[in-house]
Amino acid sequence: GEVRFGSVGLRFPFVEVKAADIDESGHITRFSDVDEIGEIIMKGVCVTPGYVQAEYNQKAFTTDGWLRSGDLGRIDADGYIWLTGRAKDLIIRGGHNIDPSIIEEALHEHPSVELAAAVGRPDAYAGEMPVAYVQLKPDAKVTPEELKEFAREHIPERAANPADLTIIREMPLTGVGKIFKPALRHDAAVKVFNAELEALAADGVDITVTVDNHPMHGSLATVSVTGGDKDQLGPQISEKLGPYTLRHEVVWQG
Repeated sequence: GEVRFGSVGLRFPFVEVKAADIDESGHITRFSDVDEIGEIIMKGVCVTPGYVQAEYNQKAFTTDGWLRSGDLGRIDADGYIWLTGRAKDLIIRGGHNIDPSIIEEALHEHPSVELAAAVGRPDAYAGEMPVAYVQLKPDAKVTPEELKEFAREHIPERAANPADLTIIREMPLTGVGKIFKPALRHDAAVKVFNAELEALAADGVDITVTVDNHPMHGSLATVSVTGGDKDQLGPQISEKLGPYTLRHEVVWQG
């Protein structure tokens, strides 16, 4: 085929490549339409059938055998594939897939914004809600509410409007200078869980929430509790955090 700058090209012969929406269990809920963003998946005679260690296959393949690339992208009417981001960064709000780049691009248009990142915040009803983190340019003066209003005016999808926006002094970066989004996702989750559990932290009871990477669950919230009645607080914590898809464990101190 012809060279189309920005595209990774066409599929190989005897290989199927599609963009699709995939749920947390690895089921394909629907294939994307032409030029609609989804996760790029593939199957065919030259695609690996799986790992020798079978436990690694669960996240690498859909339930019906498509290899998951981990990339977000779209396929145009001529079959050219265009990558737009990473699937792990996708924000899923009530079944609606939101590419964080549309939020970030809108915020970067503001003259006071140096860096912007959008991530999913746990939500008991929608699964996730989009939130944004912003690092301002030196000497810039703008409030979170002003930036949220600016985002609402420039983001084309209503569902992608950030539910919250936090201005931070310095954006977390990887060793190669890319924004380290896991740190932001964890921070957003800690804020949500702390707000849920605030009412339980009475006199003599201290509740601390941390969120870290987990080899099985991806991320895990650890709720550390000091003081109080375990038999009473345990069910209350489970009732408040149970509706969230983010897994949690309770650790009793002392």
